[in-house]
Amino acid sequence: MTENNYHILELWEEMEQSPQKGLYKKLFKSDKPFHIYVTYQHPDRFYGITFVISDTLRIDISAFENLKDLRVSLFPDTAFNQSNLLSIQLVTPFNKDIFAALCDNVIQSVIDITTEKKRVRTIINQMEKWKSMFEKINSDGLSTAEQQGLYGELHFLQKILTKSKLQPSDVLHTWVGVDKALRDFQGTSWAVEVKTTATSNPQEVKISSERQLDESLFESLYLYHCSVEVSKANGQTLCDKIEVIRQILSSDVPALTAFNAKLFEAGYADAQANLYKDRFYQIRFEKLYKIDKAFPRIKENELRDGVGNVTYSIVLSMCDDYLVPENQVITDIQGL
Repeated sequence: MTENNYHILELWEEMEQSPQKGLYKKLFKSDKPFHIYVTYQHPDRFYGITFVISDTLRIDISAFENLKDLRVSLFPDTAFNQSNLLSIQLVTPFNKDIFAALCDNVIQSVIDITTEKKRVRTIINQMEKWKSMFEKINSDGLSTAEQQGLYGELHFLQKILTKSKLQPSDVLHTWVGVDKALRDFQGTSWAVEVKTTATSNPQEVKISSERQLDESLFESLYLYHCSVEVSKANGQTLCDKIEVIRQILSSDVPALTAFNAKLFEAGYADAQANLYKDRFYQIRFEKLYKIDKAFPRIKENELRDGVGNVTYSIVLSMCDDYLVPENQVITDIQGL
């Protein structure tokens, strides 16, 4: 949990002590030219954040109506003339620590934006992401492909947590796959894309774009291939893997909270754990490749004009010349 997460929780806890019914709000920071409030509605126990915006901006929030867990509303601000309040509230009980982390994410994404129009657009985009996350949590959970992909990312995350000298919070900061980034792990000068296969042809992996294996922006880009055997009885479930990592992080509450928030962003909820209890994974083999030189892939600058959104497959049995030892990758990662 970051310092800002703690700040949000502290403000909520202060407002929880208020004896009167109604909506309470406290300023998140006072050193910015625009206002962001942390809010609490008593006695409903609705936690939230609210942004002050000009009433000249036309905002369509109809896409966020009838959400089960979130209430998004826009109403006049009685404290400032010609202003509205854009409010996001959590209205069903679940871990407010996770919601605090989500609130901090959206606040940090706009805190340094200088134009109001762009700031509001960023907030709406973040809310679209939240909507998708909450809808996934309220549906039938992760698909089998999403479960398998998350298992592979968690297995690699466990490696970094246990084998590198980095602080857990720093490690979790590099796990960007849950944010739908092009690659699953990324530091300042390195990135790792994780591919998890469980097919009859475990040596073939699918690449989702012409940029995914383009190393132009990094000193080191790696491909981590995890081949698993899937069964209904033997091995480790997705929930088992999550509990292993939670145990690793058990003495670091901020890191544990950040991990749980990232799981939520990935679409995993403990309340749906029974959906994943009958799918077991065993690691068959795992390999790491450094993407450089003539490694077989398609790069953006190699495409003809008018060609884009490229997807393709790589036969990894042809890539043994690019295999690298795990300790080399860990060393790069430690450099962040």
